Amino acid sequence: MPPTAPAQHTDSTETVAARATDLTKVYGTGETRVLALDQVSVAFRRAEFTAIMGPSGSGKSTLMHCMAGLDSISSGSARLGDTELTGLDDQRLTRLRRDRVGFVFQTFNLLPTLNALENITLPMGIAGTRPDADWLDTVITTVGLSDRLKHRPAQLSGGQQQRVAVARALAGRPEIVFGDEPTGNLDSRAGAEILGFLRNSVRELGQTVVMVTHDPVAAGYADRAIFLADGRVVDDMADPTAERVLEHMKRHDGHQARGGTG
Repeated sequence: MPPTAPAQHTDSTETVAARATDLTKVYGTGETRVLALDQVSVAFRRAEFTAIMGPSGSGKSTLMHCMAGLDSISSGSARLGDTELTGLDDQRLTRLRRDRVGFVFQTFNLLPTLNALENITLPMGIAGTRPDADWLDTVITTVGLSDRLKHRPAQLSGGQQQRVAVARALAGRPEIVFGDEPTGNLDSRAGAEILGFLRNSVRELGQTVVMVTHDPVAAGYADRAIFLADGRVVDDMADPTAERVLEHMKRHDGHQARGGTG
């Protein structure tokens, strides 16, 4: 069965948190040249939870890094809201990532000498801004950390540490949160908790979340799943379930496994 053509959307700037247009990323030159992203066009809508999927080497992490301003692009366009990322100097990119983007990675990246609340509010402290007390309260309640705020990372389980990382990403009210395999280092129960929290942040707090994952169960928590192969978007699935995603992977991973890098 041939892959479903990527869905075509005509989203307006008001409904789109981030957009790639003909985005191409090349690493190396000559014999070492690798085409990691090949003219990718995709929009991530506001207040939506999107999973980016694909086999190792498909370009899924590269796409996220380019959209988050963590990596440069070779050609095309990457926009956060109405801001074009290409052409921004390092200082403006740093400010954009600090003020408008939240990150959740596999490694929790918590400072061991700070308690949970201090880790959550640290980025705002560095930026010289004060947290919105009501919003911070809402985030902490959403991720279930109210009784753990005075605990340091060593006193928390892996799942609780990742909840702190999720709360830190949400606390500054970013336009978009990017997660790179955010449950990759967690057991299935803790992973389910984190995915539930991310989904709740979208449904209850209006957050926008884009998550790279290889796990069909994780993708089942999302509103939408985008599939990459060989640096291209090959499918765009609304309302994914673990079963539908797994079936898709079984159908397509055979020929995709022979593809590229990234």
